[in-house]
Amino acid sequence: MTYTIFGATGKVGRATTIALRDQGQRVRAVVRDEGRGRELVARGCELAVADVRDSATIARALDGADAVQVLCPIVPTALDAPAELRGVVDAFADALTAAPPPAVVAISDYGAELASSTGVTLTFHRLEQRLRDLPSDVTFLRSAEHMQNWRRQVPAAIDSGVLGSLHHPLTKRFPTVSAPDLGAVAAELLTDAASGSSSPRIVHVEGPQRYTAVDVAAALSELAGRDVVARELPRSDWVATLQRGGVGASYAELVAELFDAHNAGRIDVEPGAGEVRHAPTGLRAALSGLL
Repeated sequence: MTYTIFGATGKVGRATTIALRDQGQRVRAVVRDEGRGRELVARGCELAVADVRDSATIARALDGADAVQVLCPIVPTALDAPAELRGVVDAFADALTAAPPPAVVAISDYGAELASSTGVTLTFHRLEQRLRDLPSDVTFLRSAEHMQNWRRQVPAAIDSGVLGSLHHPLTKRFPTVSAPDLGAVAAELLTDAASGSSSPRIVHVEGPQRYTAVDVAAALSELAGRDVVARELPRSDWVATLQRGGVGASYAELVAELFDAHNAGRIDVEPGAGEVRHAPTGLRAALSGLL
């Protein structure tokens, strides 16, 4: 069996790759930059280089694969983020449609069933729609918000003592998961999918419990040894604040729309669809890796 993992040097893809190698599986790690793949080669992976906006290079990486993990990279600085993300989805879908492998696990998102007004998550709606009819064993692995997404706010929060939150109200509990845990679940699903299953399969993944923005601030306070309090960031400040954190204007608008959907209660487990798995890493452990 050959397992082909796209985005193999990212937090999710690397965790999937290492879990499969620890099982003794044959893994083809797909990267954009060959130099960044040296560690994976040292772990016994075959390396492939592909531009995920180019279906031809994706197809070459897919050649001979028995099971494939699809991961759409986010480009926060893209001038036209929606167009960039559509291009990545369509490149993957075109390559997989032309030569479908026996099994596919596509990293998706909570809320991917929704067809409008979800910002970044619309990318995953498009991905699921494009891959749904593949003649493969398809699994949509829907991820809760990554705990590591707080990394842009952590330095300023510790410095100022204030954690600005796009989650409103601050006491609202939301699903979240540590990104490496997601990769470990993906590895399990890849081996399950390769043995045959009903398709498409939907699996939601979140952490051991749900948290609030107040919980995030409390965990940072404990880890940093100083008081950090959560504050609602006014909606009118969201885009500018995200841009100051290094995100482009186009992508910032998508994030703002996504949090509008979050705060309206629209981003959650799809009722009656698939299953929910709870990964083991808690918020404090995940945040400790960001300090």
